[in-house]
Amino acid sequence: MFNKKYTDSITIGNILATWEQFLRGKKQRKDVMLFQSNLTENISELFLELRNQTYMHGSYVAFNVSDPKPRIIHKALVRDRVVHHLIYKTLYFYFDERFIHDSYSCRKEKGTHRALDRFNTFARKSSQNYTRTCYVLKCDIRKFFANIDHGVLIQILQRHIADKDMLWLIEQVIQSFCSGVEGVGLPLGNLTSQLLVNVYMHEFDMYVKQELKVKYYIRYADDFVILSDSKTRLENLLVKIDLFLNQKLHLSLHKDKTYIKTYASGIDFLGWIHFPRYRQLRTSTKRRVMKNMRYYPKPETINSYRGILNHGNTHNLKKEMGLV
Repeated sequence: MFNKKYTDSITIGNILATWEQFLRGKKQRKDVMLFQSNLTENISELFLELRNQTYMHGSYVAFNVSDPKPRIIHKALVRDRVVHHLIYKTLYFYFDERFIHDSYSCRKEKGTHRALDRFNTFARKSSQNYTRTCYVLKCDIRKFFANIDHGVLIQILQRHIADKDMLWLIEQVIQSFCSGVEGVGLPLGNLTSQLLVNVYMHEFDMYVKQELKVKYYIRYADDFVILSDSKTRLENLLVKIDLFLNQKLHLSLHKDKTYIKTYASGIDFLGWIHFPRYRQLRTSTKRRVMKNMRYYPKPETINSYRGILNHGNTHNLKKEMGLV
């Protein structure tokens, strides 16, 4: 149980320290500069609202990004984003140490590259060093962030957090947004959303590991894979998984992106197509990289792509792009 008191987190000193962390890399942004121009008054006002529990989360500004597929990002006001950072740093380590090892999204010392390497390790073990057929159940949750149920999420948090005032603040952030249906959805763009969806999906992770007794399971946000030497076993698991997600978390699988295939036929996971002993870039990712490298890219872009390509069998592609 998380026993840290709300009053220990809501202090002027802690809010100022949170502001300094939030400020990194954002000093030249207009809204941040405006907030900082009257910093003492803004921080004092925020502190009093939080202490007296009169704080109300503001509205969001929506804008589109492509990363690579189109997404709508919802950006909160600076004062609210400071609160997000405050909640995140207060709760992160408590929850992170409870998450399963093979949850890789938005966690320190995790990330896509470690998830990719773990996939290769599991595939090698499941196929007994590529001597037996390995089957992979690949799943994707439909409209993941947009379908997070506030009521379910708050019930999960209540099992972990004793302090009612801390719960009150978290609820202000959760309930500040809905995706068209009242009480449903978390905004892409909130730092707290990254942590809260992992808290939400930890319920599923524990079901997979403890109830279904799955050994080779990896999850990255709403993408997850299960590896096995039995196709029938995966077919049976899929029925149970679909039922749990629907009944317990009010989520559903994306039917077009959920399948069972052999490892040898190529598994599309986290931007790469995985085969025994090698992996190659997804075609759409390759096209995007080639397009972005075409017209005198910045040095940081070149270094970024070079780093990405080093994680797969991409010698010919790097040669074609002039990176070798």
